[in-house]
Amino acid sequence: MKNLISVVGTTGIGKTKLAIDLAQHYNTEIISCDSRQFFKEMKIGTATPSSEELSAAPHHFISHLSVQDYYSIGQFEKDALQKLEKLFLTYDVVVMVGGSMMYEKAVIEGLNDLPESNAENQQKLESIFDEQGIEKLQEMLEELDPEYYNEVDIHNPRRLFRAIDIIWQTGQTYSENIAKPKATRNFVTTRIGIQAPREKIYERINLRVEKMMEKGLLDEVTKLDTLRKSKEGRGLASLNTVGYSEIFKYFDGEWDLDFAISEIQKNSRRFAKRQLTWYRKEENISWVNYENPLQESLSLLKHKIL
Repeated sequence: MKNLISVVGTTGIGKTKLAIDLAQHYNTEIISCDSRQFFKEMKIGTATPSSEELSAAPHHFISHLSVQDYYSIGQFEKDALQKLEKLFLTYDVVVMVGGSMMYEKAVIEGLNDLPESNAENQQKLESIFDEQGIEKLQEMLEELDPEYYNEVDIHNPRRLFRAIDIIWQTGQTYSENIAKPKATRNFVTTRIGIQAPREKIYERINLRVEKMMEKGLLDEVTKLDTLRKSKEGRGLASLNTVGYSEIFKYFDGEWDLDFAISEIQKNSRRFAKRQLTWYRKEENISWVNYENPLQESLSLLKHKIL
């Protein structure tokens, strides 16, 4: 039987290092399911693995797209399964890692057979977005489906459009729609979660943002600013990413730089909180301590992977 080890946990908790350590232990390769690390122009602000980390173990789905590319979660599911099928011809074990909860779910469980987008609904939602901003869409989703609101990337307008559209079409919450039975997989998944006290998670996030600034996050966002202001960049979900949208407000003169940095830290902590809410409801995650994740993981895995 083929085995997929899926490493999960909050942003900044050390998933990349554990995934590389596990890949080296099993002499295998890594699938990334971090939807923001797909974009080659957004390496610093998304904590994309460094060139040293990428050379420590082969990675897939890292920096393979441009921010202007449309890439759906359904396409990722299809591509990731094809890549896994190919890798399992060589390896008995493959590692997957990333904090994008729905992308992980798509690979290990499959997506539901949801209706196609409704053009009229999409047009209506586009108008709301243009006239009242993303905050109005966030309010609508929170009212229609508070459960999914606590899990979704609320800064991604396309995600909000999709969820509200499905709710309007089906008369059921998006959470109810995605809870229906899905396709079976021909591999066994073991989910390893890294846990730490909340104050430690927040401390690491704050420090990580400071390090991103030192590495040149401001320059990275500057390069995307022209695109954001162009016709082609309007409404690009990729540019509504934590770490980028806050600095755009600094460029627009709405915030000073120190406040923008503190907002990146705050919004990153909020995302970590949503991740914790999501993972708390999942029943099949084996948790390891952030201080000794590799040894604890290997101890768990020796009973699961023969």
